[in-house]
Amino acid sequence: MYFLFPKKLVNRFAQEPPLAWSQLSHQKVRLVVGLAGISFANILIFMQVGFRAAMFDGVSRIQEHLKGDLFLVNKTGQFLGNKTFSKAQLYRANAIERVASVDPLYYSRTSWVNPKTKELADVNIIAFNPARSVMDLPDINGQLSTIVQQDTVLFDSKSLASLGPVSELFSAGDSVNTEVGGRKLWVGGLYTLGSSLFKQGHIVMSDTNYLRVVGQAGVDEVHLGIITLEPGANPNAVIQGLRKLLPEDIKVLNRQEFIALEQNYWAKQPPGIIFNFGTVMGFIVGIVIVYQVLYTDVNDHLPEYATLKAIGYADLQLLGIIFQEALILGVLGFLPGFACSVGMYGLLGNLTRVAIVMRFDVALQVFILTLFMCLISAAIAVRKLQSADPADVF
Repeated sequence: MYFLFPKKLVNRFAQEPPLAWSQLSHQKVRLVVGLAGISFANILIFMQVGFRAAMFDGVSRIQEHLKGDLFLVNKTGQFLGNKTFSKAQLYRANAIERVASVDPLYYSRTSWVNPKTKELADVNIIAFNPARSVMDLPDINGQLSTIVQQDTVLFDSKSLASLGPVSELFSAGDSVNTEVGGRKLWVGGLYTLGSSLFKQGHIVMSDTNYLRVVGQAGVDEVHLGIITLEPGANPNAVIQGLRKLLPEDIKVLNRQEFIALEQNYWAKQPPGIIFNFGTVMGFIVGIVIVYQVLYTDVNDHLPEYATLKAIGYADLQLLGIIFQEALILGVLGFLPGFACSVGMYGLLGNLTRVAIVMRFDVALQVFILTLFMCLISAAIAVRKLQSADPADVF
């Protein structure tokens, strides 16, 4: 029975369409041009919001795939790999009640030689003890015996093209070797993590191989301490105990705080500011376009609106028509903009190897912005309608 309701609604709409739709569809060319403009504004907003979401997803991807409940970082560190602290502090943290284990993670950027072109690029190193994997990626955990081998690393298949066709060469059965930080290393396997707008790619190695690349001094200083709690442990109680025991230059974070630390830093960098500015500009462009469509419509039908006033229509009723037109334009303009943006996300993702996908929260955010944009335009355009006086028109 309930499925008949939409059909009845469609039939009623076809027999007696709302006045707002009749006004808009009266001049179809103007309607199409208006919808195209709104779709263009949608695409602008989708690109900026989508890139911003991809940026945030990329910078915190490692944090999201780390095991552990709490994390130790240098208090002055602004992002992962920015600052180090003494590895000896991990042993002290391990003495806290209800702490099951504390594991070090090394994360640093170094030089990478493209094995094909021999050009230099930057690569990020993720290093840990293979006997105690700190990541939840099956691709990595299934190849821990590989990174135990001397001078052998795993390569992220989603790294940017600047690092070279490593995945293709390895998959074809070729032996892939290169120089990392001035030391010759071999690629022993592939895994999938994903690059970002700020990081070209990652390699995973054992702490022993990391020692060979950076030297003993680099291993004595860790970038992150990963704390796993015993089942049923109270995280807040453990955090309080750690803060009392550890020096003030070490900060204790839960997972949400750890992810937020990374995202907040990059949001304040020029790319984050640029994406926010681009979103605002797309929003303003949409307001101007919708305003022009609605203002022209009101101006062309001013005698009809004045007639409605003369026969007893209140200003609020007429204003409601304009706001209905704005909502119709917003919904109809959003659909092609959404479809085009999905295609552009896929194209850019393939070209750049940066994961840009249409997320539900991004689509909902842009849809709400579109409706808000159209309502603002309607609020500006109705000033013309309020001045419609039957005595002046006739």
